[in-house]
Amino acid sequence: MYKKNQKKIIVIAAIVIALFSGLFLFNTRDERRINRLINKMPLRDKLAQMMVPSFRYYKENEEAEEYPVSELTDYIKEYLSEDHYGSFTLYTENCSDPKKTLEFVYGIQQLNKESGGIPMIIGIDQEGGSIVRVNFGTIGVGNMALAATGNPDNARTMASIYGKELALLGINADYAPVMDINNNPSNPIIGVRSFSDDPQITAQFGKAFIEGLHQQGIISTAKHFPGHGNTDTDSHTGFPLISSTYEQLKDNELIPFKTAIDEGVDIIMTAHIQYPNIEKGTYTSTSTHEQIYLPATMSKVILTDILRGDLGFDGVIASDALDMDAIADNFAMKDVLKMTINSGVNMLLLPIVYEAKDLENNRAILDLAVKLAEEGEIDSEKINDSVRRILKLKLKYGLLDNIDFELNDVMIKEAETGIGNKESQDIARKIAEESVTLLKNENNAYPLNLKENEKTLIIFADTCISRIGYGELIKKELTDNKLIPEGSVIEIMPSNGSNNEECIEAAKEADHVILVYRMYSVSCLDPETDDGWSLECFDKIIDAVHEQNKTVILMTCQLPYDIARFTAADALLVTYNASILRTLPESSYAPNLEAALYSCFGLAEAGGHLPVNIPYVEGTRITDKILYQRGFSLLNIQE
Repeated sequence: MYKKNQKKIIVIAAIVIALFSGLFLFNTRDERRINRLINKMPLRDKLAQMMVPSFRYYKENEEAEEYPVSELTDYIKEYLSEDHYGSFTLYTENCSDPKKTLEFVYGIQQLNKESGGIPMIIGIDQEGGSIVRVNFGTIGVGNMALAATGNPDNARTMASIYGKELALLGINADYAPVMDINNNPSNPIIGVRSFSDDPQITAQFGKAFIEGLHQQGIISTAKHFPGHGNTDTDSHTGFPLISSTYEQLKDNELIPFKTAIDEGVDIIMTAHIQYPNIEKGTYTSTSTHEQIYLPATMSKVILTDILRGDLGFDGVIASDALDMDAIADNFAMKDVLKMTINSGVNMLLLPIVYEAKDLENNRAILDLAVKLAEEGEIDSEKINDSVRRILKLKLKYGLLDNIDFELNDVMIKEAETGIGNKESQDIARKIAEESVTLLKNENNAYPLNLKENEKTLIIFADTCISRIGYGELIKKELTDNKLIPEGSVIEIMPSNGSNNEECIEAAKEADHVILVYRMYSVSCLDPETDDGWSLECFDKIIDAVHEQNKTVILMTCQLPYDIARFTAADALLVTYNASILRTLPESSYAPNLEAALYSCFGLAEAGGHLPVNIPYVEGTRITDKILYQRGFSLLNIQE
């Protein structure tokens, strides 16, 4: 018996040794291959491998007409043939339909291949919900709505759908998921792009989202490190500052990022935000000439010491776009290049090309990077380390192989039938129903008890007139399919700031009233601003309807925090998102608002729970006092 066990142990040990030896040889072989590529690369090619260009619009000069870039034009061909860029970012303007998008993507890759380049990482912001670039694909419900379902499988499922659709277009990287926790309700840029204001919920759903992308072979990106959720400034248009200490970040913002790292996220994108209690280095702003703190994108403490060292991230660090005002308005490009690369950034998202001068500017940026590296101001080891990480990522996703980038009719057909198809739309719709959150229901206001020959009035606030097509959609579907009693009518109306009396009178005449409001910034809580015109009108409608002993349902269709502004309404619903839909839909749309409106007629159930705390609103101010706790829903009480 002993000898038999001894033989078994020897055999198992031999197998283990063989496996480890094979793995070691495999890793060594890969490393040698990558090192050979790096050693053959001229300095300019190494730096180009780190650069990420993009084109949205184009015009030859100030007087020329601007047009969206949706095909591979001569100036793009010339630009991309000059240098071997490592990556490329796509925007909505590049994605007009499946065929054109495929031609654009494969054209870029083929052009790069013919000029001797390495296959490119083609990235895009396909977060779902409010931020999508492939508008003809499945829009989905957005991150906060996903978390409102309480089921991380929904995040995995939606990310897998996004990943599958991107892959059909030849796109291999998604700049998603957003791993910021939305711990400041006044945040103007993250909001519903975040899963939650709770780090554990954000981590849980972000992990599932990453898994979904990886299931489809798509490169994943966690953003915006070390956290953009606790700002009241948009780094696209300003220079945010967060006063949190490192210990505070470890207890909150860094938790989702650590989870993403443990899950094997491929890229982490930086935030253009100042953290003076962590990075104390300063710089003299080129515009204000005042002392500012170095943002995370330029901080060795944040990127190398914390992200690489403390959190153990071994993947690729990408900057957010370098033409955002936080960077462009405060830093000279020479210093941007030096400080980002020397601090640990591996991929630099170049300023977006809108016109001919932007092309020249990007050429000049690469020229400048080469000059700085030759002069020793950019660390050559940092460059080599960056290229090594990028090539390692490309190897992982098969981008160092000899890929055929010839497009054929089968691929086009698969994209046309597989992207935004009914199956995917139905899944998104089901998830939307699971996310709609009922917070209040007094006087049996919800769902509507609609009788024959009664009129339901749906009024869209000025801030969401661009979503009024959802009303027309519900009206058509319920009427055409005879889902409402005989003789009943649905009337859709905008509140545009100049028709208050008309809206109030129409509401008084209706048997049932649904109000739809949209908050995208705190200015939407101020009736004195252009964004808050409908507030006073909605208040008067609620009072007028109550005077007639009738009820009002109010729903929000973006940030959920405005729900606290309308506590006088009988029923309160939160949907977390609604894409633009001015008329009946001709293409994909976010199903959140549609699902909420259906539920008002008793045709769907509001199945969600709050993924964020809802504070009280006093006047135009969001307070620190909580009105509805995270996790709350009337379902809790009803169950």
